[in-house]
This record gives sequence, structure tokens and C-alpha cells, in this order.
Amino acid sequence: MPHLHVEYSDNLKNLDVDRLLLRLNHALAGSGQFEELDIKSRAVALASFRVGVASVARAFAHIKLALLGGRSAEIKRQLSASLLEVLKEAVPSTPGLDIQLCVEVIDIDRDSYSKAHLPT
Repeated sequence: MPHLHVEYSDNLKNLDVDRLLLRLNHALAGSGQFEELDIKSRAVALASFRVGVASVARAFAHIKLALLGGRSAEIKRQLSASLLEVLKEAVPSTPGLDIQLCVEVIDIDRDSYSKAHLPT
């Protein structure tokens, strides 16, 4: 825990996804809320997407951070804000492309979450 999912429109051509994931993981590790080994992140580029209805060039990146339930609203706000700052720094603005960035923090039910670790 946590699980971090990044979905982004594939018209963000200059996005360095590996660097973004590393920086996001560093932000989570630096929060003091998680063990470094427990942070799992992944990214998916979406070729099929639409933002709104206007026929203008638009793009987005959306982070979903899934945490075991029990953290305060303030901690979730801090995590969300720190991830958004990383995202803002990592997604280069592109002339003529309207880009939206967002972060969502969701709780995972502790009672139904299962985990196994198979060390080397």
C-alpha cells in the first residue's frame, strides 16, 4: 500500500512517464506515511479519450491514489497536494493544448484487502 495509478491522454507527447512515476514515489515515501517498498505505481496512456465537447486540442493526466482506510482528511489533502505539485512540474505545457491535471485519493476497505509479499 499505497497503489498509485496514473492515466493520461496519449497526446502528452513530452511526458517522461518513468521519471514521473519515480518522482511520485519519492513524494509518497517522503510523506512519512508509507514504507518505500510498499509504494506501487503504474501509468497507462489512453489513446481513446475525450475532454468535454468542444473541438479544440485538450489533454489530461489523472492520478488515483488508493490507500487503506483510516487516514485523516488532512493527511489525504497533503498527499493529494504533493502529488499534484509533482504532476504540474512533470507535465510540460504545450502551445495550443489545454491540459487538465487532477489527483483523487480513495480509501480501500481494510477488511477486504489482502496482500502477500514473495521476497527474493
